[in-house]
Amino acid sequence: MFEHITPAMLARMQELEAQDLRDRTDGTPHGRRLRQVPPDAGRFIALLAASTPPGPWLEIGTSAGYSTLWLALAARATGRKVITFDLDPAKCALARQTFDLCDVNDVVTLVEGDALAEIPKYDGIAFCFLDAEKKLYDPCFDLVIPRMVRGGLLVGDNAISHAADLAGWLARVQSDPRVDSVLVPIGTGDMLCRRK
Repeated sequence: MFEHITPAMLARMQELEAQDLRDRTDGTPHGRRLRQVPPDAGRFIALLAASTPPGPWLEIGTSAGYSTLWLALAARATGRKVITFDLDPAKCALARQTFDLCDVNDVVTLVEGDALAEIPKYDGIAFCFLDAEKKLYDPCFDLVIPRMVRGGLLVGDNAISHAADLAGWLARVQSDPRVDSVLVPIGTGDMLCRRK
């Protein structure tokens, strides 16, 4: 599936990678930073999503659409679609630009709104990538896991880089009898959960 990265996708990915690096070093306020996954984590979530059973794919936290592009590659390769949620109008505008430039609107639906209000509309969820404000991890997990199909995967990003902020959530996930879980040291750390 990675061999199908188009020149437009590659150019946009490189542009967003450069912007993300600048954001982290030039004093850009935290809320305005792209805060996206590194390329190895993007590849990782794409591989995971492509291996899931039938059902909707959700992404909670779109930012400028970088991780969504990786998921779009997997969606296109498997005949699936990605529904991605973000509240920030400025980031949604960047994401729309990304999706238009990369011609992925056929496999990506951007929902500008509160994921907590939207998740209950989906059942049989096969994949969820959770990369939002850390205070949302618990309520998102509470909404997604009961709606997830057996064998579905939830990936929570920043599990190592923000381990202190996510300590309660990480402990809870690792003891939740509904999922098998493992902390994967890729990118900023991903907590991978498989619905039993």
